[in-house]
Amino acid sequence: MPYVNIRIAGSLSREQKARIAKEITDTLERIAEKPASYTYIAFDELPDENWAIAGKLLDEM
Repeated sequence: MPYVNIRIAGSLSREQKARIAKEITDTLERIAEKPASYTYIAFDELPDENWAIAGKLLDEM
């Protein structure tokens, strides 16, 4: 059973999440031969202040 966790700074719209979930599910089904009904996807949307790149928080960039 594939479990995919997507962590992203900021937020996605419902439509974006649906499109991403479909693409990932289709890819796992096509390449890894995993049934779509076994694929679980979770989205973790985090505020920019909780992510840092090169020593700076994203909300400072």
